[in-house]
Amino acid sequence: MRTKSTIIRKTSHPTKLVAGLALSILLTNQIATGTETPVVLGTASHYVILAKSGISTVPSSVVTGDIAVSPIDSTAITGFSLILDGSGQFSTSSQLTGKAYAPDYSSPTAVNLTTAVSDMETAYTDAAGRTLPDHTELGGGNIGGLTLTPGLYKWGTGVTIPTDVTLAGGPDGVWIFQIAGNLTIASGNAVITSGGALAQNVFWQVAGGVGVDLGTSSHFEGIILSQAAINMRTGASINGRLLAQTAVTLDANTVTMSAASTVNLVSAAEVTGPYTSAAAQSVDGVARTITLPRSDSTQFYRVGSDTGLTITRITVSGGNLVIAYK
Repeated sequence: MRTKSTIIRKTSHPTKLVAGLALSILLTNQIATGTETPVVLGTASHYVILAKSGISTVPSSVVTGDIAVSPIDSTAITGFSLILDGSGQFSTSSQLTGKAYAPDYSSPTAVNLTTAVSDMETAYTDAAGRTLPDHTELGGGNIGGLTLTPGLYKWGTGVTIPTDVTLAGGPDGVWIFQIAGNLTIASGNAVITSGGALAQNVFWQVAGGVGVDLGTSSHFEGIILSQAAINMRTGASINGRLLAQTAVTLDANTVTMSAASTVNLVSAAEVTGPYTSAAAQSVDGVARTITLPRSDSTQFYRVGSDTGLTITRITVSGGNLVIAYK
């Protein structure tokens, strides 16, 4: 996915800086990254698994990234043998390279999770609401053996993957799959990416009442936005995210976040670059701010993120430039 960026021309006049940046953001937000723009996950992107009614595992699973449930409480995270951190804000597990969150943990966890679940639902609605599909009812819902290029795909039925399917395209390519029924991949089969295609640019929006079933020892790529459950059978793996509006069930699975949710400020002496990471910057992922020291020299900045974001405020405080985003 092309890095989303906003050019900031930094001067010694704070008011001009703010005005100039506001215009730059307005223009940047109109830039598309291919046929379809990625679905914005908002704060839901902080989690590799996010579910409203529970996350369970049959040990031992290997999960890389944070997991969370809400509005159900931590008793609905089962099989992980969670250990509550001293802060009371999260738990850890030997099966988890990351943290586990639930709304009954200490503040501000509950508020953050309410926002994340809302953002997950907004992302689902965004994916479901995309119009003018490039392909409709492809294969009658059976996409096994096909090679799929970037675009918007729509089915009024469920989708099955009985044999390997390939997503072929470059790193800027975006795939959005709108599935009115359920999604199933057969045991031992895989979703394969080629040509530099990135899992974080692949979105599976699944509306079926059963949800998603990833067969035994199958491998999947992409971000699943399911209105119902996501069930991973024994030994299945995914490079992506599991975002369910009911429950997620694991059974000795490998779940890897498609890409860390990163925000970074890069700078250059001239607008054409080359850009490098801005020195002495500080990114607060909870407050969603980027802070860096101001200087009197004229420089150009780009705010980069691997997920969509919106700049909400730019201020100068204590000699620092503070950029707030959501």
